[in-house]
Amino acid sequence: MRVSPQSERAEKAGNGSIGSIGTIGFPGNGRPRQYKGGDEKAIVDLWNKALPKDAISPLFFRNRVLLDPNFDPAGCFLVEDDAGTLVGFLLAIYRKTPLSGTDLEPDNGWITAFYVDPAHRGKGIGRLMFDAAESYLRASGRKSIYISSYAPNYFYPGVDEDLYSDALEFLTHRGYSTLYPAVAMDKNLVGFEVPGDVAALKAKREEEGFFFGNLSTPLLSRALSFAQDEFGSDWARAIREGLARGIPYDNFLIAKKEGRIVGFALFGAYDYVAERFGPFGVDGDLRGLGLGKILLYYTLDAMRQNGLHNAWFLWTGEKSPAGMLYKRAGFEVTRRFLVMKKSL
Repeated sequence: MRVSPQSERAEKAGNGSIGSIGTIGFPGNGRPRQYKGGDEKAIVDLWNKALPKDAISPLFFRNRVLLDPNFDPAGCFLVEDDAGTLVGFLLAIYRKTPLSGTDLEPDNGWITAFYVDPAHRGKGIGRLMFDAAESYLRASGRKSIYISSYAPNYFYPGVDEDLYSDALEFLTHRGYSTLYPAVAMDKNLVGFEVPGDVAALKAKREEEGFFFGNLSTPLLSRALSFAQDEFGSDWARAIREGLARGIPYDNFLIAKKEGRIVGFALFGAYDYVAERFGPFGVDGDLRGLGLGKILLYYTLDAMRQNGLHNAWFLWTGEKSPAGMLYKRAGFEVTRRFLVMKKSL
């Protein structure tokens, strides 16, 4: 069978992005090896060489990978050259610990990161790593592989289509299809102030019986239950872990009416990064009243009051109601991702 030049390029692309998987294996036998203690420095060093625009620290790798309750060395693949130098890396995950309740998502697996040394791309390393990772996930009973919307420890929601077009081509050739796009957005907070129309809207809603203010301990269990029931276990987990790390209640705004939590917004909940905005959400039955708008603007104001110059987050739909709200508040798209899936 003749292989088209485009398909051949895709097969050789191997990696170049988070969201694509590298291969592990020793030249000559085409087999990857798995992670062992002591590999961390080589993994991080090559990560930063292969993905300089998505560089990570050793601490970030430890927290996001090794401390993940679902991390399994058997799903962490490395490829070395004849001299024993790392040239490729891929991380595959499936749940052994449920995110909530007893749901292990038994059909799903994820590839959250992959890359190949720039000097060794085009040699089939990416193909070997993906072969190994897909076999690993198939053997665990997975029916689908996602790149890379894994909660809680994803690096990015998918493949950055601008930075890593070769990886996107490679994945498409391997049978991965796009589920939906996602965007990361940022806003400069220098000189920010709450617009007069938002302040007036807040006053109007308060006249109607809504309360806007900071979270407090007596309201904590209600806030966590609301996040869990309305938005799912990942957001409840983010709130719980952020507060356990010590973020103050001043970072956490709520909306409530008649004692019932109906919305929230916070910052600094993820990875000790104060400028990261979210999670943020409003009761679905009360959308259209501007509650989200109020929470968003007053949370941004709290961030500015705390001396922060920027606000950012990783993941929303650009044309979703939330995406449009962010844009009206002055957020700009800074990255575009494609969430991808393959059926095994």
